[in-house]
Amino acid sequence: MVKCTHKGCNQDFSEQDNKDNACQFHPGAPVFHEGLKGWSCCDKRVTDFDEFLNIPGCTFGRHSTEKPVEEKKPEADTTKTTTTPTATSVTKDGVEVYGNQPSNPPPASMSPAVPKEEPKKEVVEEVVEEEDDESIPVPANATCKRKGCGVQYKDDATSRGQGPEATCVYHPGAPVFHEGSKGWSCCRRRVLEFDEFLKIPGCKEGKHLFVGRQNQKEQLVDCRTDWYQTQTHIILSVFAKNKLDTKVTFEKQSLSIDIKMKNNERYQKTIPLFHTIDPEQSKYNALTTKVEISLKKTSGVSWATLEPSDAKSWTTFGVTGGGGSVGAKEMMYTSDSPLHLKQ
Repeated sequence: MVKCTHKGCNQDFSEQDNKDNACQFHPGAPVFHEGLKGWSCCDKRVTDFDEFLNIPGCTFGRHSTEKPVEEKKPEADTTKTTTTPTATSVTKDGVEVYGNQPSNPPPASMSPAVPKEEPKKEVVEEVVEEEDDESIPVPANATCKRKGCGVQYKDDATSRGQGPEATCVYHPGAPVFHEGSKGWSCCRRRVLEFDEFLKIPGCKEGKHLFVGRQNQKEQLVDCRTDWYQTQTHIILSVFAKNKLDTKVTFEKQSLSIDIKMKNNERYQKTIPLFHTIDPEQSKYNALTTKVEISLKKTSGVSWATLEPSDAKSWTTFGVTGGGGSVGAKEMMYTSDSPLHLKQ
């Protein structure tokens, strides 16, 4: 058995079982931009690094053991010449002096020395790492969830016992990508290629994490929201960080939001809407700090509120004064509005 070198696959295979479409992989390169992570060959973007590693490949083919072809880096320009500076003078001791030097050194400062303050010691909060609840059975072929491990579960005696295969070597920190270098916050090694980053061995040993503690009670939380409107859309923002999964369901006159976050936190809400929308043309985008939801109006009617209300004033969408502005007593609508057609 050998390991496939395609990005996003990394499965063990034998050549006799290697068939067309047996491998699901990413032919492109990893893309990290403004907190979002994905692949250049497909459109899906996520915020969590573990979610990025689990994005299913967008291309099917045969497994391969060939080393991925790396992009050629531009060669250095050898036509440019550098000049070596020459000494402007030589002291009686044989020391070469370059550039203009003052004839007399500046007098030493006579001000009393100020004692240096001792650097403050950083208070490092101890992070309690999650451990497996061994009373919970492990699914077949489950993979260790710790970063940098990737070991598959065999049986309790092998993977949860005292033998060498029960030892997990992993990275407790977070991935760090800075100015082209890649590494982990928990250790100092840095590499340039993404494939080499995935091969950096873990810096800590412990027990594998196959299932975690699934009996922890989920906590429902409330997230701050904000919205504005244009003549064609309602733009709703739900401010939520540390998202693990986001789902938004659109109905003709309602909206259901489900956001799973770290630490077993979850935001769930169904919002009845002031007016009807087009579910097919409505969409959402999960960003680093918020979920931005775009609701396509079925007409150009100005919404007084997001949810049904008896409000008598309307929010504005670029109309200054008169109808359609905050505090106005009449509604602003476009020529294709059903209300306009009835008049």
